[in-house]
Amino acid sequence: MAGLAVALAAVLLAPGCAERVYRANRLPAELVARPPVPIDTINLSGLADPPLQTDVVCPGDVLDIAMVTDFSKLTTSVAPARVAADGSVEVPLVGRVQVAGMELEQAEQVVAAEARVRGIFRNPSITLTMRQPRTNRITVVGAVQEPGVQELPRMSSTLLAALVAAGGLTKEAGPDVEIRRTKSDGGAPIRLSPGAEGALLSHEQPLGLAGPSVLHVNLATAARDRKTPYLLEDGDVVHVIKRDVPPVSVIGLVQKPGELEYPLNRPLYFLDALAMAGGTSSPVADKVLILRRPAGQKDAVGIEVTIQNAKRGSDNIELQPGDTVSVERTPATVVVDTLQTFFRVGFTSALPGL
Repeated sequence: MAGLAVALAAVLLAPGCAERVYRANRLPAELVARPPVPIDTINLSGLADPPLQTDVVCPGDVLDIAMVTDFSKLTTSVAPARVAADGSVEVPLVGRVQVAGMELEQAEQVVAAEARVRGIFRNPSITLTMRQPRTNRITVVGAVQEPGVQELPRMSSTLLAALVAAGGLTKEAGPDVEIRRTKSDGGAPIRLSPGAEGALLSHEQPLGLAGPSVLHVNLATAARDRKTPYLLEDGDVVHVIKRDVPPVSVIGLVQKPGELEYPLNRPLYFLDALAMAGGTSSPVADKVLILRRPAGQKDAVGIEVTIQNAKRGSDNIELQPGDTVSVERTPATVVVDTLQTFFRVGFTSALPGL
């Protein structure tokens, strides 16, 4: 009986594991569980930008220039030409004409006008066709189905398009994405002519001034707010960061103490974790302390629940990643454990030959 008294004293006098302890039904707002947002619940369509004009001429595009200069013979000549970095294109016989930032129809009119002004043709018919738009090579890495280099049309190089080209997100993906711009200039901004509304927002998306820069994007926030267009430049690297979800630890009077992986597609409640740990190892265990660290604080606080109240629904609180569930020893569990040990040892020693 002396051993029983010592055990009881140890339980009653043991200091608590947390400086502050709250009841489950009186939790302050900062202690309410914040489970990770499942990535498949984020409506990524909110990342889609307004429709962009795909027939706007940009440096690097290859155009087919068709010219009818003799209507009596209807002679047509077709010549491919690449738009230079300064936005000009070399038109046969006419020379260089600035066309970048214009729609194809407007560029046709400008080329025809230049041919007349320069005295080359009196009434030419010019047709410009987009043979090969310039593409951006975007590297997508991290938690995507098909990481690697993706080629996207320059006017459609959105963050959403890059994620789709990479096969979409994996279940390990978190909401945080880094866009790293490897080119220091980021491309010279090209402004559209009046009437072509905001088609080249990508060249005005600030990622930094000089040198490589990193833009941090939270997909959940960006998709919800729908404010900022995330358009990419050639050479950008998109890194989808894997979700870092700390496990839930279950200790104390349970059959299988240890760490439990927090599920990403559903909430985890106290009784769920208790069941996953094999249930209690003592038939009278009831008191439980859940240790939780509030955001921005280093010290954990305690949330006191009981198994009986949890079964009634009042204490079966939702857990969050990093919680520790401790099924506590109490005077009742010590007494029962001691009696079980006493009878087990007594019964074993009473067996013949032992």
